[in-house]
Amino acid sequence: MALLLPVLSTHRGNPFLGTKLDFAPSFTIDRIARDMKSSVYIREIGKQSFSIRCSAHKLVRDRSLDRHVVKQNRIRFVQKLRTLLLSKPKHYMRLHILAKCRSYLALSKPRSIVAMIQRYPTIFELFYIPYPPTPLNAAKTNSQLCVRLTPAAEALSIQEARLKSSASITLANKLQKLLMLSPYRRIVLSKLVHLGPDLGLPPNFRSRLCNEHPGKFRTVDTSYGHALELISWDPELAHPLPRIRTESQELIVDRPLKFKLVKLRKGTTVKRCHHDFLIKFGELPDICPYTTSIEEFPKNSLEAEKRACSVVREILGMTVEKRTLIDHLTHFRKDFGLPNKLRSMLVRHPELFYVSLKGERDSVFLVEAYDDQGELIAKDEALVVKERLLSLVRDGKRIRQEKKLASENDDIVFNDHPVVAIEDAIEPYYVDDEDDDFEDLFSSDGSDLEIDVEDSDYEYGQPANINRKQKFWSSAGANTVDLNAGESSEPW
Repeated sequence: MALLLPVLSTHRGNPFLGTKLDFAPSFTIDRIARDMKSSVYIREIGKQSFSIRCSAHKLVRDRSLDRHVVKQNRIRFVQKLRTLLLSKPKHYMRLHILAKCRSYLALSKPRSIVAMIQRYPTIFELFYIPYPPTPLNAAKTNSQLCVRLTPAAEALSIQEARLKSSASITLANKLQKLLMLSPYRRIVLSKLVHLGPDLGLPPNFRSRLCNEHPGKFRTVDTSYGHALELISWDPELAHPLPRIRTESQELIVDRPLKFKLVKLRKGTTVKRCHHDFLIKFGELPDICPYTTSIEEFPKNSLEAEKRACSVVREILGMTVEKRTLIDHLTHFRKDFGLPNKLRSMLVRHPELFYVSLKGERDSVFLVEAYDDQGELIAKDEALVVKERLLSLVRDGKRIRQEKKLASENDDIVFNDHPVVAIEDAIEPYYVDDEDDDFEDLFSSDGSDLEIDVEDSDYEYGQPANINRKQKFWSSAGANTVDLNAGESSEPW
């Protein structure tokens, strides 16, 4: 938030400094003289010189909301690797092909891919397949090390695919509402890729979901690439998100308050001048982001900021967990008429949003969607799959801890590199299938997948003993879906 230059004025015979902002505080000479830490100087008044420190709103961390970001960081590698495996027809990959996806998996070169896979024994498993019988492989005696999902993780992926398939109309309505928010009625698909996982969209939504509803939108070619264009306007969807949690004021006495209050989360405090600004902002009439445009309001006005907050509130309301990364919202500044200093606007309104500093990138939460304990008031069905995935991760951590404890007590433990021999149901990976293309998954310019051709197999170590029998990890989730019923989970 840019502050105006201070102007010199007088109050009751004493000079003071003030700004033209309605919610900016006034600084008296006595107050300024006590703080000489800043380096913004003004000219002398009389025989004194002083400095002014203009500080923004202080972010107060909310641990109940930050823990959601921490939980997401713990399974980021699991979700990305699972997406890669499900993108392949046979749902498994050779490790020397997977090593080319280090950038997408966010693994730096010294870190071992095998070690990361072994951190999640209930989700991934290593196994060997023989080399194809070709003259080029005649001198190769070892088998190829591959990775695939465990039966429990495979069953969970099938359940998630069925859930997203049944919610196709709901997901299409989300895309239609996003197009209705844009004044151009068109959004580039490479931008939607960033926001797609938070909205609950499948990775192949560009090839399937965008083409399954021709009455709502269509894919067109633009100078910026493929874009999704609105076909029909649905007046039933052009309504702002209703209040998820109503503000209830618990009064000790039965009489109206003599002063106005702003409902904030527990532990969040603002200065008096900021509190007055939030009251003035809340008294403005609600602005519907679907029926108004940014050109209707003066730039840097409260009405323009009111509309921008309504747009962000609508986007967060469409997400599965009512939160997303601020960087994802910045991709849509021109599409939705958001201000350039979007993060400052979000921080300026703690009654609507909460900005979390956890992780490498900041996240923004919709405050009204969470209760005082940090739990979602209305949970999406897609969260059930994520909770079960977190449960599998916790089970894997418990297994590794028990294995480490048994190793310290000189007990019999599993092999350090748990792998299984090839089964008859899995065919060898022949040369014709040796393309590592991911165009179904990362076909746009906005993808963060980069191929590192200099990677090698030096880190994989010696092959494990394939004759030793190992045990497939099982979970209660594997019983929910019959994997032997002839039903295969298609790639996302």
